[in-house]
Amino acid sequence: MGMIGEYARLTPAEFERAVGDPDWAYRRVQELTEQEWDEKLPWDRARRFDTDKMWHALDFLLRRIGFPVDIVFGEEEIPGAEEWSYGPPRCLTPAQVRAAADAVDATPSARLTEGVTPAELAEADIYPTVVWERGEPVDEVTAHYEALAVFLRAAARDGDGVLVWIS
Repeated sequence: MGMIGEYARLTPAEFERAVGDPDWAYRRVQELTEQEWDEKLPWDRARRFDTDKMWHALDFLLRRIGFPVDIVFGEEEIPGAEEWSYGPPRCLTPAQVRAAADAVDATPSARLTEGVTPAELAEADIYPTVVWERGEPVDEVTAHYEALAVFLRAAARDGDGVLVWIS
């Protein structure tokens, strides 16, 4: 299956509870996952989101351009959180979500991949390396970025916090 970048939008009250009670946060994320499993909600209404295996390429490309918010791994640790898969979840506070939404508004997807080739991603050992070694286009990364931008804008609009983890 591979490693997947995952996100959950939480209302301000849920977010506050999640940060103080990571076990509750895990259960809440599981509930949201079950609720949305078969639904194809538009990203501005979804509470769960994933960047599939493009999380590492997104991180590489966002860092390359000096993106101001860590939307791939989150900005804050959640105190006392256990590993959910490949490490504990992290989060973006509602204020950080707003900053992230402003940053994606100012950063068109084409800017991420400008001048970048699949060979460069393979050489940098960006997961999933086999995709870049085959020379597949980087437009899948920009498609995930664009969807994540919609998700983050909606979270900012609603004042939500976001949990982030790799599973």
